[in-house]
Amino acid sequence: MVLSEDKINHLSHRILQALEKDPAVEQKAERSAILRSIKRVILASLSQDDVIDALIRKKLGSYTRAIVEGSSEWDILYHKMFQEEMKKKGIS
Repeated sequence: MVLSEDKINHLSHRILQALEKDPAVEQKAERSAILRSIKRVILASLSQDDVIDALIRKKLGSYTRAIVEGSSEWDILYHKMFQEEMKKKGIS
């Protein structure tokens, strides 16, 4: 998935705002350092999703019977395989 830098900045600020409002969270680093960490996590997650997406598309493309992307069958298989890969990687 591709997100613009502006969108990633917006999301990281929103996450930090939510953390700052949570009384159970104690801030032990500077705000800018926390924002950088949040951005790194978002980018790593997006990168991981891209790797899984490419893997699944390759698997679906290797089927002997062609499955048309966008069809309900393709969508069901894609989402099922995506969730399985996420579980294998311990993400979900």
